[in-house]
Amino acid sequence: MKDSLHSYMKVGIVHPMAFPEGVLIETLKVIVEDEFFGGIEIKSVPEDSRDEVSKLLATSRLEVGYVGQVTILAEKLDINSPIPQQREAAITKMKSGVDEAYSLGAKKFATLSGPAPSPEKCEQGRELLADSLIQICAHAKNKGDIDIALEIFDRDIDKKCLIGPTEDAVQIAQVVRRQYPNFGLIVDLSHLPLLKERAEHALQTAKDYLAHVHIGSCILKNKSHPAYGDKHPPFGTTGSENEVNEVTLFLKALMNIGYIGAGKQNVVAFEVKPLEGQSSEAVVAGAQRTLLEAWARL
Repeated sequence: MKDSLHSYMKVGIVHPMAFPEGVLIETLKVIVEDEFFGGIEIKSVPEDSRDEVSKLLATSRLEVGYVGQVTILAEKLDINSPIPQQREAAITKMKSGVDEAYSLGAKKFATLSGPAPSPEKCEQGRELLADSLIQICAHAKNKGDIDIALEIFDRDIDKKCLIGPTEDAVQIAQVVRRQYPNFGLIVDLSHLPLLKERAEHALQTAKDYLAHVHIGSCILKNKSHPAYGDKHPPFGTTGSENEVNEVTLFLKALMNIGYIGAGKQNVVAFEVKPLEGQSSEAVVAGAQRTLLEAWARL
């Protein structure tokens, strides 16, 4: 592709994944001051830093998203728990996250389903999940126009979530969309090998509900690797599932469904994490080069 990729999409990045360590403001500035990026996704910010972070993001002209998944996973919350108190606690936490997202200028709030129950209880789990998402969407609507998105994770390798596969995610989206058109799904290239799904299949399946995408990789074949499973190793990691070719195919599929295209500015966000001893800045630069090489192959 000879045209600039920035004419077809905004490139974003999940900040807490790329910079798991370091001073918050300093690492945010690495992204904010890099004109390659048009979007950034942030996790919950300590209360005493929110004003400074909000001002920094407001001047950056970046499209801001909020990753509620970090809170869910860190605190082992479950928005499809059959135990009412547990589910209510998770919903309350996500509503609080929506409030914080608004205060930081985010346009999208993301979450994920809880652990997959036994097969005979999956239907109940999906019903509870849909109800929880509707409650979160209702809260968001009362705050303004923030979009709510559910990320599709693996079922039986690492996170072992109720949602995916992608077909199941679409069923949830259909239910929630009946009441809240601003609800959508997040497809992550990193998760597709874990789901045993191809990019074209996943994106075609989710296209009517697709709200956002992540690009990254995973380790699936080597169980002894420190990044085995859903750890988002940097592109170029030995044994990783997604490299330039897979990113190229993902971009082609995104173009085929109209998510990216000439004049469009939907966000395609890196989700990559340094391995031990690696530089975050080098990993981010490597991800940029991977995307540029994939784009050149289109």
